[in-house]
Amino acid sequence: MQMKRFVLALLLAAAAVLPAAAQTYYDVDVDLPAYPEMQPVPESPVYYAPGVDSNYFFYDGLYWDFYNDAWYSSAWYNGPWQFVDPVYVPTYILWVPIRFYRRPPAYFRAWNAGRSPRWSEHWGRDWMNRQPPPQPQQHVGGRPERNPAERH
Repeated sequence: MQMKRFVLALLLAAAAVLPAAAQTYYDVDVDLPAYPEMQPVPESPVYYAPGVDSNYFFYDGLYWDFYNDAWYSSAWYNGPWQFVDPVYVPTYILWVPIRFYRRPPAYFRAWNAGRSPRWSEHWGRDWMNRQPPPQPQQHVGGRPERNPAERH
């Protein structure tokens, strides 16, 4: 019995001393009062929200936002948003043509709006070297729900 108490006391002490593994969430200036209208990006499994004043996309079950030169994702249309290292952003998101970005950064202006951003020019050789080898894309997320708040 004393051994159980000792182990329990040790676990409680460790839990109080060691920091909890917490997710860091970010404010990406997306504060939607209602689920936005989503439209498909032509010839792509990605959707965008033409009425949202943000670089806001949906693909494979996640919402994506390109804000302040960084990518963020969320399982819910209105956040919370988590930072995503560019090497882990899905290829289909990176292939979205510039014209579907509602708030494109200034450096996009020099590029063709009908084509995807030149990520390799922007993120450089280090990003290119960290890219995983091409894999067949399995698209499992389907269309975004009309309003996820109405789920049963």
